[in-house]
Amino acid sequence: MRIAQVAPLYEATPPKKYGGTERIVSYLTEELVNQGHNVTLFATGDSETSAELVSFSKQGLRSEKNCFDPLARHYAMMHDVAKRANEFDIIHFHIDYLHFPFSASNSYNHVTTLHGRLDLPDLPILYDRYSDVPLVSISNNQRKPLPNVNWMGTVYHGIPANLHQLNSQEGTYLAFLGRISPEKRVDRAIEIAIKVGAKIKIAAKIDKVDEEYFKTHIARLLDHPLVEFIGEIDEIEKKSFLANATALLFPIDWPEPFGMVMIEAMANGTPVIAFNRGSVPEIIDNGLTGYIVNDIQDAIKAVNNISMISRTECRRVFEQRFTVERMAKRYLEIYSKLIENPITGRNNHHNGVTHNKPSIKMIG
Repeated sequence: MRIAQVAPLYEATPPKKYGGTERIVSYLTEELVNQGHNVTLFATGDSETSAELVSFSKQGLRSEKNCFDPLARHYAMMHDVAKRANEFDIIHFHIDYLHFPFSASNSYNHVTTLHGRLDLPDLPILYDRYSDVPLVSISNNQRKPLPNVNWMGTVYHGIPANLHQLNSQEGTYLAFLGRISPEKRVDRAIEIAIKVGAKIKIAAKIDKVDEEYFKTHIARLLDHPLVEFIGEIDEIEKKSFLANATALLFPIDWPEPFGMVMIEAMANGTPVIAFNRGSVPEIIDNGLTGYIVNDIQDAIKAVNNISMISRTECRRVFEQRFTVERMAKRYLEIYSKLIENPITGRNNHHNGVTHNKPSIKMIG
């Protein structure tokens, strides 16, 4: 199959440090190449891939000092993708809705994975006008605000099985990995750790937009003797950081579309303690790969009961549900459906919801 993957240009594919969407695009691209498909990756010039790379900037636009209008680069990329459309059996976009005007007025086969939150009030007016564009969600919960668009299915993220290794030994600290932002609630993670008397290590990126939030609300919390702030880490550092943790704290306060750090933790055998928001009930098997909690008190109980979670079982569930091979297989099914019946991609409108987990009971 001739496949084009169109990545965002804000980071390299894969990103050098933090960056979920570009990392998933990279994993998917490499797996498709490994399976013998002819893949072209539209991405930044510093991306690393075994596919054919077509670049539109020397590096990720977030770190390019001379980039003042990142949309200009993206629109140039979309123009070139459209011009080359007859070279591909399917074009897979990961750039949100930016390409809709191009794709809606052309006849090429395409699908878009939406990687972000969809509960923003401005989105319905846009998606109502592009209701035939074929879309993929990364969790069933993510799609709830937009029930009437053309969902082709839900495809959970997957990572290479050999990227992380099982550490069957219980860790020595609680871990927080992600961004310092109001919705990620690192303050909750710190509160939980202090109340149970456990050391917490925080590996987190601080975006410019969140610098004031960090200074005002978080910086003073890092002075506690149980708190160690590491900062942003790369993929190599992430492995030992997660593998040596007793549990990953995921105390989110927003409708998380997926939360890749949860499956990365599971890949190391590390249980997850996550607040019941967004995709969490779809990713975590309560009582098996961690605990789903509703508040701080529930989280404290979960930390105290974390030894009841089998790290071997966490790894087993990861291998069963969240490998890159499983993700690629599901995408290939969607590609084939669109190629064999292109009209499906224009007026599908079926639910496409993935149901592969039993109902859960929250802790507390």
